[in-house]
Amino acid sequence: MRIYVGNLSRDVTEEDLREAFQAFGNLDEVSVVKDRSNNVSKGFAFVEMPEKAEAEAAIAGLHGKELKGRSMDVNEARPRTERSFRGRPGSGGRRGYRGGGGRRSW
Repeated sequence: MRIYVGNLSRDVTEEDLREAFQAFGNLDEVSVVKDRSNNVSKGFAFVEMPEKAEAEAAIAGLHGKELKGRSMDVNEARPRTERSFRGRPGSGGRRGYRGGGGRRSW
């Protein structure tokens, strides 16, 4: 089961999370999500646990618990949605972009 862990301090490491979650069972993967440009934590992570019962126990046991000064938000992760572009919703991305930069007529 994939678990979302939010409201994390930027100081929390994968090892910190591994230590907290291992008390509830086996872990497949722990990944702190980091900003691509500066490699700093974005304040959330994902933990993968193979046994659903252990994962549910971890969610119940760790939701709201403090880790490095912040109370964790621990829930079952929602499925990832596909994002086709980075633009305003309904804008179609850069299609239809008229831009500027031409000479203005006064």
